[in-house]
This record gives sequence, structure tokens and C-alpha cells, in this order.
Amino acid sequence: MARVKNPLNVAMVGAGMIRFGELFEKSLEDMIFESYENCLKSVDKGIEENAIEAAWFGCCLPGTSLRKEIVSGATLSNALTFYDKPVSRVENACCTGSDALRQAAFAIKAGVYDVVLVVGAEKMRDIPGRESMIGQANTSYHQWWHPRGLTGPAMYGQFGVAHMAKYGTKKEHFAMVAVKNHHNGTLDPYAHFQFEVTMEQVMNAPMISWPLGLFDCCPTTDGAAAVILASEDIARQFTDKPVYLWSSALVCDDFYGHQKRHYYQWDTTTIASKTAYEIAGISPKDIDVAEIHDCFTCTELIDYEDLGFCDRGKGGQWIENGGPMLDGEIPCNVSGGLKSKGHPIGATGVAQACEIFWQLRGEAGKRQVKDPKIGLTHNLGGTGAVALVNIFGIEPRQVS
Repeated sequence: MARVKNPLNVAMVGAGMIRFGELFEKSLEDMIFESYENCLKSVDKGIEENAIEAAWFGCCLPGTSLRKEIVSGATLSNALTFYDKPVSRVENACCTGSDALRQAAFAIKAGVYDVVLVVGAEKMRDIPGRESMIGQANTSYHQWWHPRGLTGPAMYGQFGVAHMAKYGTKKEHFAMVAVKNHHNGTLDPYAHFQFEVTMEQVMNAPMISWPLGLFDCCPTTDGAAAVILASEDIARQFTDKPVYLWSSALVCDDFYGHQKRHYYQWDTTTIASKTAYEIAGISPKDIDVAEIHDCFTCTELIDYEDLGFCDRGKGGQWIENGGPMLDGEIPCNVSGGLKSKGHPIGATGVAQACEIFWQLRGEAGKRQVKDPKIGLTHNLGGTGAVALVNIFGIEPRQVS
């Protein structure tokens, strides 16, 4: 597989988002505009809007699954009056926001632009929850031989069951993920859920699809997030504390669950993370803080292993020992993650980048990790059909 050999060193110079939640009072355009305004305000030395030469817009579900609308780059252009500028819409399942950032960074690295905007946004709560679940189950698959009515919890629950069977993982281990991420969400003013849960509450919650109960599943959420990227050469015109995207790796696999080679790991994450580490010239143990995909609690636990944070089959033991906690070996989802912050699909990857931006600049408030230098974001879509890993650092990366 062809791979980028050198670090990207594209700088994030601004980041902004809105609080995620059930935002019935806001339109998609409202959310886009508010996140953009917050992003502009975050640029330390200020930025003129006309300095932004192009934009990438991550938005997944409209037009493909739920709302049946036409959404294009013009959606963002109208919201921000970005007329006479190129705007590309990106859709790549749950990797949508991260892929928009990746493509924007590649355009800068190629020398096409010096400053670009990336916005991710999703409106998921303008239809009833039951309709959204039916939409996902019945519109994602069209082949006659594919099982109909299979929802997200059922698909991911299969991986949780397989991991339990192979490695002896317990449901309690998944519950620990929920407790951790809900706690972190209480520290994050942008999180949808800002309340604690106990092990007893998680274990005794109504069952959705074994082994996933109500508190093992991320909420259906509206939200938007934005970042401004700049070339390495001019980044310090905008801030004295840029955060650099060192590497970005995207890997795809078979979409259909019944054709997977195994159910206790995701090869896409394993390959994408190894590639991202190779480009950045680091190992998993060099990561100081990570925002990883936890659409369900079992997903996060398997992520630990696929990303190399702990040995294969040891995810349960790693969380028991405090590895992913706020003060642990590699703090994971200090924002609350998808589980607590929410998962507005197109916005998720961009919001993860915002969190890493704040963490590496020491601006994350009560959830601040101690002195982080390197951060990672990870998304997993289509039950492991696509995975994307981005790695960031506080200085440009030179690899010999």
C-alpha cells in the first residue's frame, strides 16, 4: 500500500465548537455558523475571514440515511457566506469529520492553499429516535442477502460478545468505560451528557443488545465543530501555540459484518494506527492523550488493543489498572468521548481535533491532562469498515 513517507506538519491555529445535545432550536446552518464564530475567536492573534482560501465540510447522514436532503459544499457556503470560494463536502461514515480534516491538510501540504477551514456538523435529532433507528437499519444495506433490521448496538454488540468469549472480558469491563466517560463528560462544557453514572446503574440498565445496555450506547446528538488549518510556514502569524498534524492514516475493509475475518478486533484500526505511528516516527506509548471511537463501550475497550495501548486481549485488565483514566498511562476520551459528549457523526472527528488542540495547548480546564506533547484521534465507521487515525504534536515533526 502506498503511504505518505514524511510528516504532514500542517498546523491547527484555531478550534471551536458548540455544546452538543438535542438542539431542536438550531438548524444545521445555525450550528455551522456558531462553531465557525467560536473557531475564529480562538485564533490568538486574530484572523481575517478573507485569509481562508477554501473549506471542507464533513456531514454524513443527510442525503444518505436519515433526513433525505441535498447537502453539499454550498450548505456551508450559504451558512458562512463563503461565496466565490471552493467548499467540498465529505462523507465517510463515522470517519467523516476526521476525513474532512485529512483532505484539507493534504491540500495545504500539496501547496494548493495556505489557510483552510474544516467544519463538521450533523443534525440527528429532528426526527423521532425510533425513525432514526429504522432509517439506519433499513437504508444502509441494499443487497438482498444482507440481514435487515440490524441496528448499531446489535452490530457492535457482536464484537463485544466475541471479545468476551475469546479473552474472558467481562461486562463489568465495558461498564467501567461508561463510568469513566460519564465522569469526564461532567468536566466538559461541550458534552451532551453531563452527569455521572455508577457501575450499578450501568450494569442494571435496560438491555439494548447483549452485552450493551442503555448506558453502554452513545446518544443521538446534534452538534458542530470547526478548526482552521495553516501551512507550517505561516502558522505563527496566527498563534504562538500552533498544534501540528503529524500524520493521518485511513484504511478501509469489508463493509458487511458476516464477511469479517474475526469479531474481536478491527484490522482497519490496527493498520491505520501502525501507519500513522510510522509516519510520525513514534510508538503507541508516546501518546499522551487520545480521543478514540467509543460509539459503544465495547468499542473503546477493543480500541485500546487495536491502537497498541495495551496487549491484545488485555483491554479489560488495562482499564481495571487505570490505564485510560484522566490520570492514567494514556488518558482516553477525557472529553467524555462519544459516549458522553455525543456522536453527531459529521462533527465527531473535528470535535476530537478540537479537544486535542486544547489539551496540547494546556487549555482544557478541569479535564486537562498533565503536560501532554502528543495527541491522537481515532474514528471507526461501518462496524470497522473504515478507520482513521490522526496524530498531533506541539512542534513540527522531523523524522530521519
